[in-house]
Amino acid sequence: MQITTTIKGDQSMRGDHVYYNCGAYSHHGIDCGDGTVIHYTKSSGRISRISWADFASGVTVFVKEYGQCDTPDVVVWRAESRLGESAYDLFKNNCEHFATWCKTGIQVSEQVRNAGAVGVGASGSGAAVAGSLGVVSAAGAAAGLSGAGVMSGLATVGGVVGGGAVAGIGALGLAPAAVTAIAMNQVLIDDETLPDNEREARAVGRTMTTVGALAGTAGAVGTVAAAGSVAGLSAAGITSGLAAVGATVGGGMVAGVAITVAAPAAAAAAVGYGAYRIWQWLSE
Repeated sequence: MQITTTIKGDQSMRGDHVYYNCGAYSHHGIDCGDGTVIHYTKSSGRISRISWADFASGVTVFVKEYGQCDTPDVVVWRAESRLGESAYDLFKNNCEHFATWCKTGIQVSEQVRNAGAVGVGASGSGAAVAGSLGVVSAAGAAAGLSGAGVMSGLATVGGVVGGGAVAGIGALGLAPAAVTAIAMNQVLIDDETLPDNEREARAVGRTMTTVGALAGTAGAVGTVAAAGSVAGLSAAGITSGLAAVGATVGGGMVAGVAITVAAPAAAAAAVGYGAYRIWQWLSE
């Protein structure tokens, strides 16, 4: 729900968790229902009470909705109990930590949690892709990342799951996709304090993350089959297809392997988060 900056001193807003967007982050506070807001400022590093107008500063202010939270009196009492505190910490005790604690008694910042999950997911997926290239290089009868080495490595990896080079492409994509799925599950984690529609949207997003990973694997294999000068999934078709995929970024077969291995992870994130946002929109 969003509100305009013309609302001041509205008792119906007493105890609301209010926030506004600042581009890459958002700033949070607790509306006291008397024309003031208590918030934790990064600039002064202190919890203070300011007027509604000073908090809003001419921007659009939003109210964070909760499924379960404490009464307005408890929320405002908590906020007032920490007035004057000067222990700001971006990662452990920021304005969102404070506002969420006032509402629920639990100190959480979704901004911090999501940033951490995305960072771990991105670095973990990148490391998994690099590791996959190392496996391809070392696993086959022909070592290295020459055309023969890549095909031999993919065939060896695929053989572990009862397939060939095509199965190898799919198997190597599992690790980056799994890392991404774990990160997305943290971003879209269930929380009983959230409204039912938000919890449903997050559940849909988590499910569709897995669907996206599977679709990304199928799409990557299909692209390899269709992209090369030799169509299909024969050895020549895979070699040709990987080279064509790699050429899109100025590389060869190795780049093609990296792209196809990373594709399930990218699709998992895009489909999962996209489904979450669409469900949110449909639930409004």
